[in-house]
Amino acid sequence: MDKGLKIAIIGAGSTYTPELIEGFINKKDTLPVRKLYLMDIDDRKLNVVGGLCERMIKAAGLDCSVHFTKSLDEALDGADFVLVQIRVGKLPARILDEKIPLKYDLIGQETNGIGGFFKGMRTIPEILKITNKMEKLCPDAWLINFSNPSGMIAEAVLNYTKIKMLGLCNVPINMIDSVKKRLGLKEAEVEYVGLNHLSWITSIKSNGKDYLQDAIAEGINSEAMKNIPSSGFSAELIKTVGAIPSSYLEYYYFKDEKLKKLKEAEKCRGEVCLEIEENLLDIYSNSEIHTKPELLSRRGGARYSEVAINLVNSIYNDIGDIQVVNCKNQGAISFMDDNDVVEICARIGKDGATPIKANFENEHIKEYMLMMKAYEIHSVNAALTGDKDEAIRALMINPLVFDYHKAYDCFNEMLEVHEKYLPQFKKDE
Repeated sequence: MDKGLKIAIIGAGSTYTPELIEGFINKKDTLPVRKLYLMDIDDRKLNVVGGLCERMIKAAGLDCSVHFTKSLDEALDGADFVLVQIRVGKLPARILDEKIPLKYDLIGQETNGIGGFFKGMRTIPEILKITNKMEKLCPDAWLINFSNPSGMIAEAVLNYTKIKMLGLCNVPINMIDSVKKRLGLKEAEVEYVGLNHLSWITSIKSNGKDYLQDAIAEGINSEAMKNIPSSGFSAELIKTVGAIPSSYLEYYYFKDEKLKKLKEAEKCRGEVCLEIEENLLDIYSNSEIHTKPELLSRRGGARYSEVAINLVNSIYNDIGDIQVVNCKNQGAISFMDDNDVVEICARIGKDGATPIKANFENEHIKEYMLMMKAYEIHSVNAALTGDKDEAIRALMINPLVFDYHKAYDCFNEMLEVHEKYLPQFKKDE
């Protein structure tokens, strides 16, 4: 008899976790989850969110035991899949990432610019602690990560550990489906290329015809994510770029406008999320509730459980379907190194992701990807070594920073406020 799967969710106190549980419930016929370990260091959130998850599983009649734990070892021991969604320093750290850069006329954002850089500095060492334990406790398990910055984390794990891992984001599925819907091409094959939160649609093929130029001529935008105050791209800009950009590229293409809006905003996105999270925890704590509440969709994670659970399902059942993941390039994009982690369409089966060769020619995308990959590589190196010069070099490459004086001053202030989460930078003091 199949012993079933042990799934560990690290950071299970996240208010997104019920999304994942809903995904497992929807796939109960193909994913025999028998043990679910919910691990978090926050007692209150683990108990409140875990309580709802337990009620959801019971209401759905799943033959699955649920375990709450603060022990990483207990959660990882013998796991088949490890889903990671951690936020080091929680939302208060994110709020600092968003607000401090504004003093230096820099964009503060969760994954982009210097804010995203510091989220990476806090998160990468913690993820590597998880992978080190996985090598001992569940060396054959798959690590599926959606902690941000997802691409930078995948760059670190896939190049510095032995663990099988894929990075995820919910932007691609929303972007691809919205473009297909706007063109009325439900079955189209879409080529999607880039890095995490720096991506473009470069081909939309249906019945032997590529509809990309039609989409460009119409100025078709992809749907913006709920967590980005989006203004959309003009037809002229899309024509100039020669591809359909993801809404995150608004931070690069409209940098000054975005900075102005962030400075004028009454609350930063992190503060809004803190309020939504408190409301959600209040709803979750009602013992009568055993389904995912509607308010969760306002948190910016639309379809994220679908993306995560589809990936688990395709690996476990060796399905061989096409999904967009963060994985090693392996020759798929000709101008990137084989070991560079890219966000790309890949065939998913029991051996993980086989990236599909991209056939686009676009100098603008090439130049942006090479620049931002250089930034990511320097950033990962800084996160792992605590080398401050390497950190500043990374920030001087990033187009949302560039300026040395701003980079240096803002870096040092943020290093101070996040000090307890950045022990790697203390060694050379």
